Amino acid sequence: MAYKVEITPAAQRTIKKLPKNIQRKLIEIIELLAEKPRPVGVVKLSTTGNLYRVRTGDYRIIYEIQDRILLIVITKVGHRRDVYK
Repeated sequence: MAYKVEITPAAQRTIKKLPKNIQRKLIEIIELLAEKPRPVGVVKLSTTGNLYRVRTGDYRIIYEIQDRILLIVITKVGHRRDVYK
């Protein structure tokens, strides 16, 4: 069953500021998350409740999975050196 994906306004702004090739790669990964919210290589962020991280090159996508309502919320997107701040 496919999950619905929502992207927070802050994450959308961040994606729009990135180069087009990076944008395409991130969007591709986000679309894959709708089908498989916990792909190989995903890491659950231990300090938080239900947040996960997926890597794509030097960029990270931080997202929350809400299994009860089949929803993924992309909360943060950014370069690996900045995304955890």
